[in-house]
Amino acid sequence: MKLAEALDDRTSFRRFCGFAAHEPTPERTAFVRFRRELVRRGLDRVLFETVTRQLETKGVMVRTGTLVDATLIPSASIRQDGEAKWAGHRRRKPVHGYKAHVATDEGAGLVRGVEVTTANVHDAAELAAVLPPEPGDVYGDSAFTGGSAERLIIGRGGRPRTVWTGIWGRGPDALARLEANNAAVRRVRCRIETVFGTWKRSYGLRRMRWLGLAKAGLQVRLAAMAYNLRRTVTLLHAAAA
Repeated sequence: MKLAEALDDRTSFRRFCGFAAHEPTPERTAFVRFRRELVRRGLDRVLFETVTRQLETKGVMVRTGTLVDATLIPSASIRQDGEAKWAGHRRRKPVHGYKAHVATDEGAGLVRGVEVTTANVHDAAELAAVLPPEPGDVYGDSAFTGGSAERLIIGRGGRPRTVWTGIWGRGPDALARLEANNAAVRRVRCRIETVFGTWKRSYGLRRMRWLGLAKAGLQVRLAAMAYNLRRTVTLLHAAAA
């Protein structure tokens, strides 16, 4: 496991984890047992919520608005992962795996809510779980347009700002108004792709490492916590400059 190797090799990792230079560090099997206990007790969710509350207390998260989206993550093994499901896509190859449903803060870009499902679940299915109280303007793609998703956003005191695929009314200016709305929404909504890109490029989420939905949820929440902490350091340094 890379963490065990890093603790043996890097002073910064030892310092962050609270180990003195002379102390022995846990072996790989200890982390496997620790991961198993996190999953068994559901503590990954507790840890994520605790970190989120701490960041809100420090004022790092500014409630100016919310971005919502979902991303597919392939399973660790098509043959061995019986809990993962297939999801088709119009423009890309089908994916066998899971889906991370995410809500981020518009201003700071921090993850405020995250849920993990199998890949075949609709993007807006976990909106109630990830959408924070008083979300402000909520930006999303067409999966969050109309119906129960917009009613939920309004019920939380927010305002839906989503991409529409139909025509607004009639007349020569209807298409122009629709395109102007969608362009404005996309300019803001696209910021959530930075989160997904960082997770997959730098945090090992191009593919799930472990089998099963519970472990997939653990992996995604660990990535979300790491992302939030690293992003917070950047924000605090920028504020102090």
